[in-house]
Amino acid sequence: MSEKSFQFTIEPWSVVRENKEYHTPIFNLLQRKMRLEAKDERNEGDFFVLEAPAWVNVIPITGNNEVVLVEQYRHGIEQPTLEIPGGMVDPGEKPLESIKRELIEETGYESKKWSSLGKVSSNPAIMTNYTHLYLAEDCELSTSEIPKGDEHERINVHLLDMDDFLNYVANGTIHHSIMVAAVARFMLNK
Repeated sequence: MSEKSFQFTIEPWSVVRENKEYHTPIFNLLQRKMRLEAKDERNEGDFFVLEAPAWVNVIPITGNNEVVLVEQYRHGIEQPTLEIPGGMVDPGEKPLESIKRELIEETGYESKKWSSLGKVSSNPAIMTNYTHLYLAEDCELSTSEIPKGDEHERINVHLLDMDDFLNYVANGTIHHSIMVAAVARFMLNK
């Protein structure tokens, strides 16, 4: 693939004022007064964005070419999902440290062979953060304990053959957009 870079041409907006409207443990709701000053136009408006820490996700693959997945309930859509492991980057951690921790916490698996799949904007329309994507190969179960997750997480771990995993992405069983982005990066790097 080409390393050619796209040249953006749209004018940037500037922040006139920013207020923290609401704080939660996982994000802040910010109200930003933004201004665009182009050659023939001046535009100003209020925008709301979610300020969140960086996120991490990993496609963990065992030596038997099985993908380690987590099944968990998602309160936003009020349904269970099947996903690759992931989470938030804790203060003071680097993304790779965070995803290694998350993989063990959520699945009990670990790997010594890690590679970056890059990063993606979590949702650039309304969110400030990026998600760092990784591939972990030759994953092995490192503990016989059932992963506990966070206080309100209930996780079931599943091993799927790579073909079944990719079919679940293709047919929409695995539908979390950031997970699908990780799979796209994985496929592009193959």
